[in-house]
Amino acid sequence: MAEHRPADLKALKALANPLRQRILELLAASGPATSTTLAERLGVTSGGTSYNLRVLAENGFVEELPERARGRERWWRAVPHDLRLPPAEDDPAKAAIGELHRLWLAGDTDLYERFERERPQLGEWADAIPYSRGAITVTLDELGDFFEAYLALLRRYQRPDGETPEGARRVETRMLAFPAPGGEEAARD
Repeated sequence: MAEHRPADLKALKALANPLRQRILELLAASGPATSTTLAERLGVTSGGTSYNLRVLAENGFVEELPERARGRERWWRAVPHDLRLPPAEDDPAKAAIGELHRLWLAGDTDLYERFERERPQLGEWADAIPYSRGAITVTLDELGDFFEAYLALLRRYQRPDGETPEGARRVETRMLAFPAPGGEEAARD
């Protein structure tokens, strides 16, 4: 199970960087890699990936794998974590959280567009797109409970590689909930 921890401002700023987000996504999807491999896949310099890997490591989002090192070659992996965003009570936190949300949503949109382009080659998985849109009327505490229930369901299916059944594949999941626009009128509906 991933470590549960609230994000502090330093961690939020570390995450609110497009290249670091792309590095984390690649490590999570493809497994351990070197800064050179990541640089080639991302179209940037290995110096840029090395620096950003160190920033991510300082904040506990990646870790080095010394057992895979050869000479100056360093291998990195994403560290599973259950990151909780704090209430955005001050301007620096609000800015970092806003940028992080923007990056995540843009990344999710890009990922879905890539899925659509590759969909014809996915065979029986091409139409495996459970999709739900809905609304719930809840208190703030109930929304927190709803989110925890969603995370518990997600964790139920996050298995180590050795426990993955034959025929299984990585499936991207997202849950987004936000108060309906409209102020007090929406609160009464």
